[in-house]
Order: sequence, then C-alpha cells, then structure tokens
Amino acid sequence: MIEPIPRAGRQCHSEAMHGRNAHSAWTRFGVAWASRPWVFLLLALAPSSLLARPFTVMVYNVENLHDADGVAVYDDYQPARYTPAHALTKLQNIAAVVARAGSVGNPPEVILFQEIEIDHTPGKRPPDYPALLKRYAGTTIERMLGPDFTPEIADLPAEALLLKAFVDRGMVGYSVVSGGDGDAAAEGAGPNADEVVDLRARPAIKNVVFTRLPIKTVRTFAMSSARNLLEVQLDVDGYLLTVFNNHWKAGASDAKMELIRLENAAVLRRRLDELLKADPHADIVIGGDLNSHYNQKRRYRKFPSTGINEVLGSQGNELAIRGSTRDLYNLWFELAEAERGSDVYAGEWGTLMHLLITRGLYDQTGVRYVDNSFAVARFAGLNADAADLLPVRWSAEGAGGRGYSDHFPLTARFQTVTDGQPGKFTPLTREAAGREDDGDAAARKVDLAKTDFSAAVELAQLPAEANLRDGTWTGKFFRVKAQALDDRLLRIEVRGQIYDVYGPRKEIRERLYAQRRNQEGNLTFYGELGTFKGTWQFLVKSTDWVK
Repeated sequence: MIEPIPRAGRQCHSEAMHGRNAHSAWTRFGVAWASRPWVFLLLALAPSSLLARPFTVMVYNVENLHDADGVAVYDDYQPARYTPAHALTKLQNIAAVVARAGSVGNPPEVILFQEIEIDHTPGKRPPDYPALLKRYAGTTIERMLGPDFTPEIADLPAEALLLKAFVDRGMVGYSVVSGGDGDAAAEGAGPNADEVVDLRARPAIKNVVFTRLPIKTVRTFAMSSARNLLEVQLDVDGYLLTVFNNHWKAGASDAKMELIRLENAAVLRRRLDELLKADPHADIVIGGDLNSHYNQKRRYRKFPSTGINEVLGSQGNELAIRGSTRDLYNLWFELAEAERGSDVYAGEWGTLMHLLITRGLYDQTGVRYVDNSFAVARFAGLNADAADLLPVRWSAEGAGGRGYSDHFPLTARFQTVTDGQPGKFTPLTREAAGREDDGDAAARKVDLAKTDFSAAVELAQLPAEANLRDGTWTGKFFRVKAQALDDRLLRIEVRGQIYDVYGPRKEIRERLYAQRRNQEGNLTFYGELGTFKGTWQFLVKSTDWVK
C-alpha cells in the first residue's frame, strides 16, 4: 500500500481526510486487485503521478485597482478621472490576463495581487464573499457598474468586484484574503458628516490573495513605509504550503529607499527563519513586488547592503539551497538573462516582481516545484504592446480608460508528491542549475530594433469620424507625417488638435529636431499615442522610429 509518510510540521491533513478513511480506501483497492501483481508494480513505480495535484501560483501587480465609491487617496482615482466605467475596464482586463495565464479552462489556483485599493468606506463587518456572489448571481459586473449601479455596489471593495468579474468569466471557487483592510477600518478612518479626514495621510493600497486551495491560517505583519506582509498557509492535498505576499518600498535605484527595504526584508526574513527552524524542508513560496531587481547588489554597487540579496538571501544557485545556509532560490534565474524582465523604466528592463522558493519545494514529499515552469505572463496584443512587447500600462483616458498594468505577471507550476522522502531532492534538467548566477551588473536596455513597423496604424488613412482622444486609440502605434507648428517645440496639429512629439532620450529628440530642420518643418516618425500630465502626445521610443 502506498501512502504519504507523515512528518511533523509538513502535513496538515486530518484523520478524516487521510487517516482511517484513506487507509480503508486503499485496502479495498488492494483486495479487489490482489490477484493482479502488476497493479502493485505500477503503484510502486509511479506513486507521484497517481496522486499528484498540479497547480499554478501567479503574482500580479495590477497597478492600482480601485473600487467605485469615489473615495481615494490618489488624485488619479478621484471621480473626475475614475468612474465606474473605468473600474469595469480594469476589472475585465485583469480577469482576461489571469484567464490567459492559466492552462486551458483552468486559471491559476493561487494569485498574489498587489496594488488593490484599501477600502476607505468599509462596512461594519468584513465582506461575506459567498453571500455577495449569491446576491449578484443574476447579473454581471458590466451591468453592476453600468445601468444597475447603486450605492450598495459603490460600497463594495475592489477585491469583491474583481471576484465577481472572475465569476463572470467562469473562474470560480476562489476565497479572498486581504492584507491591509485593518489600516483603513480603524476607528475614525472613514469620512462622515462629523469629521474631515485627510485621506492622503492614509495607506492607499494593499496585498490580496485569491486562492482555490483551502486556507489553514492567515497572518499579517506591519512593514515600514510599505504594505502589510501577508502570510497565508494553504492545504494542498493534506500538505502545508505557505505563501507570502509582499509589496516593499518603491524606488529601486534610490539608496535612501533601500534603507527602508532592508527593514522590509528583515521582517520577512525573521518569519522565514521561524518556519524553517521548525521544519528546514517547509514548502514556502515568496511572491510580490519587492521593488528590487533580482541582481540588486550588482546593479547598484553603491548600496552598502540590499534587502533582497543580503538580508532576505535571494540567490541564483539552484543547487545551493540543498545545503543549510542558502535557503532561497529566485525563479528569475530559470530564464536566460535576455528574457528576464517584468517592467520597464527609463528604457531599461526591470525585475521588480518576484517568485522565490525554499528547499522544501525540491524534495520528494509534500509540494514540489515543477522544474523550469517559471514564466512571464506577457501576451502580445493583450497586456503587451503588439509593436514592442512592452507592458500596456493603465490609462484613464477615454470614457472607460484602457490598458492593464505597468508590470507583467509571473507564474510558476507546482504539484504534490507522495514519495515521503524529504532528504531526497528532485533531479534538475537545466545544465546551469548548479552554477553561480548573480546576473549582469548592467541594466538590460529595451530593444526596439525588433519593432514590427507593419503593425503601425497609418494616421492619414484613418476614417474622418475617428476620434483619437476617445480612448480607442490610446496606446496604439502610429505612423505620422505632419508639419511642425513652430521652430522651437516639437509640436504638431492632427485633425485640428495639438499634440506634442516627445522622445524620452536626448538622441531621439536631436534626430527629430534635425529632421525638422532638413525637411522644411516636416516630421515623419512612428509614435505611440498617449498623454503625459494631461497633455496629449506621440511618444517616440527609439531613434529607429524617426523615419
């Protein structure tokens, strides 16, 4: 008979689930097939494949998903710029990315979200999500935030609206864990007729976990100048999996901000040490936006120490975590250096999003990482621009806004195994698995030389009724021919409206100025339509875009 071997601190199954009842089920199976010894041979050869439960963990910074009540800390999410229609667009776009990231018909089982708004008008009791879904089962999120919008719907937190958007797409069975409502729900936090509260002094966003796996325990830990650390322990077929959802202090290149991230990392490290002292082979996944690059200590050598590398201990030798001193492996190292990137800033790829795992996810019991399954959820034409595969950021322009997030999500696959051998590790397939890898010290530049110019919209060929500022065209890639309006500024007139022409680097702007001089004021270029601080512009990202 093949059964999981119990080990203190690892398994969380009850006797009812995996004790006497499980034993009798296997006994009945064995009696029925006692005369067929080949069955027992198959069981002995492949116990993991018989009982393995595959599942996906996803980490996704959704770039400020807010609810629809009009009460917000950030200026960009006040009612004049963020309406129920905007909330609907964000919700449906997030759901579309999550659906695409999972296997066919099976979205990720565990999702670690960052930048979901803390509800500043909370109810007297925590949301009852099953009751909410039942109440709105006869309608859709589109109608709820459209013709059927009511004060009751306005009062729902962002994660409740997102859960409903998931259900509308057939993504069901999720429980919701919030890591930050306590900050807003404290006495006096919500505005009322008798007091005036400065919301700008309050935390704005939080971490949230959606899980289709049963929840065992939940803990939150306060972070210095950052979002609460959220710890959720899950039951995976009777085995314990601990996930940590993080969002550390921003400013990856700022030495002063790194001092705060040292404190953020220390909070997580202390808790990890507690868990790993109790069980050195504990199954733990760390995810979130650490606002640090995987190679932070090499990229910013001026920093005396970094939170992610020196304090937390993230590193790139996949075999090293089998020892006793280097217990975390960063899954960014599963990819070639040229493929490492989840976000873009100032023309450089960053890796602010992370998934890290402990040694227990490589052994032959409990939950195991599926080797080389780590991936960046970047989908051309969806959350990635079709022209250059950069993140399609959220924009509030137009009646309902457009876009997704300034971060690509990350995913990794896991499964349960039943060999019951915590001291035996999974064979690795990658030749470089045992090599030291700290990553290149130089930031990887965005390569726009591979831009698909055939994907550009010919501005001159648009129908006369097309309105470039209605939100439909924001973020689109255009080929533009126009006369500069003056000799000083890079500014053009298109369909009776004024647009700036901007290159983020000096050499791009110099080429545009030279073109204007050499072509009697004419400009011919490829540009991405958008806005900057309320001003409409065509963004020219490369000198190759000046044609």
